[in-house]
Amino acid sequence: MNRPVLYLLPGLLCDETVFAAQVAGLSDICEVRVPAFRGLGSFDEMAAAVLDTAPERFSIAGFSMGGRVAFRIAALAMGRLERFCAFDTGAGPVGEGEIEKRQAVIDLAWREGMEALARSWLPPMLHPSRRSDPAFIAPLTQMILRSTAEDHEKQIRALINRPDAWPVLPTINVPTLIVCGREDEWSPPAHHEAMAAAIPGARLVIIENSGHFLPVEQPEAFTRALREWMTTPARA
Repeated sequence: MNRPVLYLLPGLLCDETVFAAQVAGLSDICEVRVPAFRGLGSFDEMAAAVLDTAPERFSIAGFSMGGRVAFRIAALAMGRLERFCAFDTGAGPVGEGEIEKRQAVIDLAWREGMEALARSWLPPMLHPSRRSDPAFIAPLTQMILRSTAEDHEKQIRALINRPDAWPVLPTINVPTLIVCGREDEWSPPAHHEAMAAAIPGARLVIIENSGHFLPVEQPEAFTRALREWMTTPARA
């Protein structure tokens, strides 16, 4: 019997670094894959990076930008999914003033470099207790520095050009988990409550003492939630 396959979809400027605890903690029950979205400029390209390599049936869990990619995969290939999870993310279209704010971050990366971008962008994403912790921030900064300003702009353009995913949510008909860090200021719990309410039978989990980077801020609690979800029977 083939092992279940779980794709963990990374967020903006993220790679397998953010999922190290989940890969280690779930590898006994499933095959965990982390696709590379670096250099891709649309959600369709990112979805294709998963769909073109995935088996006929698989599960997905998307983080932040990766959560929006997960909604795109659900729109394109719902029949191939066994389970669905989105965390610390959103479903809506571009909001008022968002394009200008994102353009300012693009300009910062080109003007001052990726290290300056990391110093500005990363701390507000974290729980307040983590924002001045150099040992915690260092590996995340190194992860960001593996991307270029061009990589960053392509991913931002993908976000700016994203479709509205709200119409997709009621069509998700597999075991669904929606998760959020309690102190995620970028995509707060109220957003996740609304997403969970829109998906039939979805389970909502709010994890305490975590900001936006839930997989590394509260790795054990998050891995437990994923493990419980992955051991529920998949859709027939």
